[in-house]
Amino acid sequence: MKKTILLIHTGGTISMAMSEEGAVMPNKENPLTKESNKLNTLATIIEIEAFNLPSPHITPTEMLQLRNIIMERVSAQPIDGVVITHGTDTLEETAYFLELTTKLAIPIVLTGAMRSSNELGADGIYNLVEAVRVAVDEEARNKGVLVVMNDEVHLAVNTTKTSTSSVNTFQSPQYGPIGLITKSRILFHHAPIRRQYVEVHDLSKRVAMLKVYAGMEEDLLAIVLACKYDGVVLEGLGQGNVPPAVVKGIESLLERDIPVILVSRCFNGIAEAVYGYDGGGKMLEDLGAIFATGINGQKARLKLLIGLNTTSNPLNLRDFFL
Repeated sequence: MKKTILLIHTGGTISMAMSEEGAVMPNKENPLTKESNKLNTLATIIEIEAFNLPSPHITPTEMLQLRNIIMERVSAQPIDGVVITHGTDTLEETAYFLELTTKLAIPIVLTGAMRSSNELGADGIYNLVEAVRVAVDEEARNKGVLVVMNDEVHLAVNTTKTSTSSVNTFQSPQYGPIGLITKSRILFHHAPIRRQYVEVHDLSKRVAMLKVYAGMEEDLLAIVLACKYDGVVLEGLGQGNVPPAVVKGIESLLERDIPVILVSRCFNGIAEAVYGYDGGGKMLEDLGAIFATGINGQKARLKLLIGLNTTSNPLNLRDFFL
């Protein structure tokens, strides 16, 4: 018996075409909606278009809408899996948002394309078919939100876009994919140890993110304060250090109960409170800054945004980020 898959389109390169002038632009009609016959051989497809946006236009508001669409549809009828087509620029952020705000055993799989529908070597239809294949695979259950691109399956919590244009852009630094896709099967070789879930119904709080650099001064953090952000994520140097001039700005935020989350701007490794010098991670932790373990800056920002907007009892942010 075929499984039922909810297929949600959101736009992105996977739904676009290249003009004669060489500009990749959205189509008035999503070309993916014409591929129903191919997909129906794999599953019973329930297809909807949530919106048709380039992924830089997608904000946490649209991410929350997606979450709500999924939860409403799953509550209304039996669904065995969800596939979402999405632009690649912010795909990892939507995937991680859904990872933290859904708590389902069924697979939620995001996919996209690096080449538009009429380009030579277009990868959109191929990735979509592979995503549906993963979504109907029994072993994909209870593994959290997944990203499927280029014959690989990645966890939303680990994967990131690593190349501006290569079809194998999505990688999971340090961890690698959790599964490989062949012509005949899906091979999973590891699974997440734990998952987190937060109940969120609105996103009224705001979180800023800044990349730390050599010679950075505190005035940027003063702007964060002046603009009344509710929290800030800093992509720190090395294991999570900052120049001495930034420390005073961090203190000003913490004194006003504005959480400061530290990650590393490095590609590999995790941020830890190690160094005790002025601006070192240990000093910042002693001041009250929180270190995010194993996620990049954009995901830490979403995690803090979700944590600040939780509808249940207030979270202990330090525990939430461990």
